[in-house]
Amino acid sequence: MTAEQPEARRSRRWITLLPLAFFLVLAGIFLAQLMSGKDTSTVPSALIGSAAPQTNLPPIEGLGLPGLESSAFAGKVTLVNVWASWCAPCRQEHPVLMELAKDGRFVVAGLNYKDQPENARRFLGDLGNPYSAIGRDEKGRTAIDWGVYGVPETFIVGSDGKIAYKHVGPLDPESAEKVFMPQIEKALASGRAPAASNAGSDGASPVAPTN
Repeated sequence: MTAEQPEARRSRRWITLLPLAFFLVLAGIFLAQLMSGKDTSTVPSALIGSAAPQTNLPPIEGLGLPGLESSAFAGKVTLVNVWASWCAPCRQEHPVLMELAKDGRFVVAGLNYKDQPENARRFLGDLGNPYSAIGRDEKGRTAIDWGVYGVPETFIVGSDGKIAYKHVGPLDPESAEKVFMPQIEKALASGRAPAASNAGSDGASPVAPTN
């Protein structure tokens, strides 16, 4: 065994751990805001203005929908909603997503987080399906790449494939109309992702990820 081999293994180990370290930093910021009593929907995202992470998630069996891939973001404004059947706030915001999905100028895609396929199918069967594509993130690894603090979260990806906006927590009718929809309009008008900050909703907190 040469001296270079252990060094190479250490380098690969650090590269593997980078997404986890990034997630832990973001989680620390989120928890600090939560403990301070601040509105967690205003937690900043380091990904605003950056290209959406490479995504290649398989579909949920039995729904007849494609999985979630980065190619889906090309040339169109896309809402990426991170959700799970076990998430009560996801059920709360679902009617808002159903309404947004009626607007043919953009598409709504789902990132199903740490869920069971049968439970996800039941959830959509009961409440309706707003998604044109759903990727199954069974281990939550892709969500880490996206900088997800908890569920639900919703990203606006511009037609240039860059993240324009991130909403933490459930969307309600008021926040969708006054905050979220104007950000969508900006992305549609510009043809690219606008550099925007997070904005608050009703102060409801997302459900923290579980391992």
